[in-house]
Amino acid sequence: MLLLCSFAAGTAAADPQPTQQFPVPQVGTPGFLPDLQRWIDQVIPSPIPANADPAAELAALRAAVLPSAVGDPIFDQWPTGLDTLSPGDLIESRDVTATAAWLTLVPIRSATLLKFRTDDAHGLPSYATATLIVPATEWAGPGDRPVLVNNLPIDALGRKCTPGYSLAHGLTSQSSSTEFIPPTTQLAVLRGYAVLVPDHEGPWMAYAEPYVAGHAVLDAIRAVRGIDPAAYGESRFAMTGYSGGAIATHGAAKLIGSYAPELADVIVGAALGGVPADFEILSRSMNANLASGIFMAATFAIGRERPEILAAMNNLGRWVTTSFMKDTCASVFAVPGILHLPIDVGANIVDPLRSELAIDIYEITRMQGMRSTTPLYIYNGDQEWWIPAEGARKLYDEQCELGANAVYRGVLGEHIIGAATGYPEAMLWLDQRLLGVAARSEC
Repeated sequence: MLLLCSFAAGTAAADPQPTQQFPVPQVGTPGFLPDLQRWIDQVIPSPIPANADPAAELAALRAAVLPSAVGDPIFDQWPTGLDTLSPGDLIESRDVTATAAWLTLVPIRSATLLKFRTDDAHGLPSYATATLIVPATEWAGPGDRPVLVNNLPIDALGRKCTPGYSLAHGLTSQSSSTEFIPPTTQLAVLRGYAVLVPDHEGPWMAYAEPYVAGHAVLDAIRAVRGIDPAAYGESRFAMTGYSGGAIATHGAAKLIGSYAPELADVIVGAALGGVPADFEILSRSMNANLASGIFMAATFAIGRERPEILAAMNNLGRWVTTSFMKDTCASVFAVPGILHLPIDVGANIVDPLRSELAIDIYEITRMQGMRSTTPLYIYNGDQEWWIPAEGARKLYDEQCELGANAVYRGVLGEHIIGAATGYPEAMLWLDQRLLGVAARSEC
């Protein structure tokens, strides 16, 4: 409402006596957005008490924007002694078969929620969760049962929005339809594959941060191999992800060589579609339009791991990110997109998407120059406007130049239609990898 009032006030140019202390920004003038940013900070007090020490104030802001507890220690509780564990070491597990079985919709033998050590975006000890689903049938193929790693597009700020929470607690209003559509988990179970579903945003729900997601996915694989080496010690693992799930798959594929080199021969392929591989492209395609709510949420969520982003928020941004919005799912935080607001309204720097800070974040999250050690199947809708195919094609070209094994498919449709038209061939490609058929590069 404050934003709407400010815009309304900005159009009231007939007022001959604007308040001197709070000059009203004039819409349409070259300095409108910087003026609006300053006006917001003058009108709206910060929810975080001012501190003479900027570092202490930023630390307080970061603590305030982290996701709220959900009342379940396996998701909430920060383990002690994390620095004594290795990435992938199991912290605890829980049998969630009773709740997961009816959500899976196909016969399963067990569903186990795993909590394990991982690294955050900066390589410091953290934890993550994932759910391992085992089919009711015995594996009839050669070797150990293969495992499909289903990196769902979690796209959320709150812990109740994760697939792990749904599988452990049952269907809730925060459960996403993408946990069931497309039916990747169900099809894999029917094929006899185990399915591993990571909560790849980590404990701070760092939506869209590829290092956090990549570490969580790779450490989930390590955890499964570690808890039951007799069943999964020689298993083939393959990864898949679309949209937000493609961010996790992209991060994991590029981090295998440096973070988990022992998995180079274990992970036999990765399929990723609707790929947000370059956030600079998204800054041009998703800002100040219907996608702006999602874009702002992702930017804020990355800031949970990279607080320099939080430092660039004005007081309006601080109020929003410390409010109930910090625990919402995409179905809620996408709604402000109807206002078509640019991200500038929540920033305290001029032209934030072209700032030095933004350029640094683009470079970090692009993960440029890191070669995937596993074969890649990359696909994207040719008619995409919010996640343009330009980013997916650049990723394919980059990986080919680096000597990776890769395939690219442009498919019919924008983001939603492209998810459907690209899905069948991607699943067939993954099936071949899990069956042990070598991938053929088209570079």
